[in-house]
Amino acid sequence: MKKELTPEQKADLRMKYEIAEELGLLDKITENGWKGLTSRESGRIGGIMGKRKRAQMQEGKKEKKADE
Repeated sequence: MKKELTPEQKADLRMKYEIAEELGLLDKITENGWKGLTSRESGRIGGIMGKRKRAQMQEGKKEKKADE
C-alpha cells in the first residue's frame, strides 16, 4: 500500500515536472519514465531544484524579517 504524499513532497514533484518541461525532457519522461533519463539530465533537474529551493528559503527569511 502506497503512502499519501505530504504537501511538501507534492510541491517538490510539481517542481520536478515543471523543470523537466522547461528543459524539454517531459516527452522523454512520459515515454520512458524517470529511469529513461541520463544521469546528466537527472542531475541537471536536481541541481535546478536545489537552486530554486534555496531561493525560496531566502525569500521566506526575508519576508519573516519584514514582518517583525
